[in-house]
Amino acid sequence: MGQNENVINKAAIETSTLTNGLLNAGQAKKFLTQVFESTPLLPQIRHELKVEKSGEVDKIGINSRILRAKTENTDDGYRASVTTGVINYTTTAARVPWEITEETLRENIEGESLEAKITNLMTSQIGVDTEDILFNGDTATASTDPDYDFLKLNDGFIKQITAGGHVYNASALVDKLEVFKNALQLLPNKYNNGKLKWFMSPAMKQDWQMFLLKQAVGSGGIIPDKLYTAPMGIEIVESAQLPRGKILLSDPKNLIEVNTYNVKIRKTTEGEEAIMKDKRFYVVHFDFDAVIEEIAATGIITNITF
Repeated sequence: MGQNENVINKAAIETSTLTNGLLNAGQAKKFLTQVFESTPLLPQIRHELKVEKSGEVDKIGINSRILRAKTENTDDGYRASVTTGVINYTTTAARVPWEITEETLRENIEGESLEAKITNLMTSQIGVDTEDILFNGDTATASTDPDYDFLKLNDGFIKQITAGGHVYNASALVDKLEVFKNALQLLPNKYNNGKLKWFMSPAMKQDWQMFLLKQAVGSGGIIPDKLYTAPMGIEIVESAQLPRGKILLSDPKNLIEVNTYNVKIRKTTEGEEAIMKDKRFYVVHFDFDAVIEEIAATGIITNITF
């Protein structure tokens, strides 16, 4: 085997085990935080960092009404206990690749700083897309859907809540002022504990506020300001990634994104293609899964228009 062929084979092996630009565990957490903070909703849900690509998230709880009467100098044998369980997860590997030519970096008005700017833009968009897939993902998406390659990655919160949570179909509702009350009453009362939030798109929130305004103008009455932003005393959380016509109800910490520590951004300017095409190559890799701790503590309003 010739010397040049040896060099090429060695380069191929080095490329497959590339460590240049690889984030270590501490940096991975920082990178994840940067992604989370790029959207208003992601910081509010729960995040679990795991090493394994699939496994379990442990949970522990205590039953209600555990108090018992006390009788002096008597042990009736009663002991309060805890309940434990697990939530299974299987992360999906995802990536975002991009390339920048050296000529672009030489000839743009910002010079080399363009590289950092593009990386920051990619990171921000990863945050937006992550929020999108966590809520809207559906592995059963039809291959004819223009967003098939994106939506098929994972089953999101909307699909999971629709399948196993409390669903309120508002299509036949006449008095739309009742919609939030009706949906809330489907949840067991123990979950209505002050931690619930309504999740909806900004357009959906604006439709609700305009509906209330028309009700006030039409009746000559006054609607409390709090009702515009917190129906039934439950705060609205907005996400532009949520679809119009659907409103979710849950404690944000009941919704979990699982990631592994295998979060990395790779960059290379080496290799035959990089040299011949005068390019820099980048790929962001990470794993994720959308899981719900207590599906019984979730609800969704469907087919709602204001």
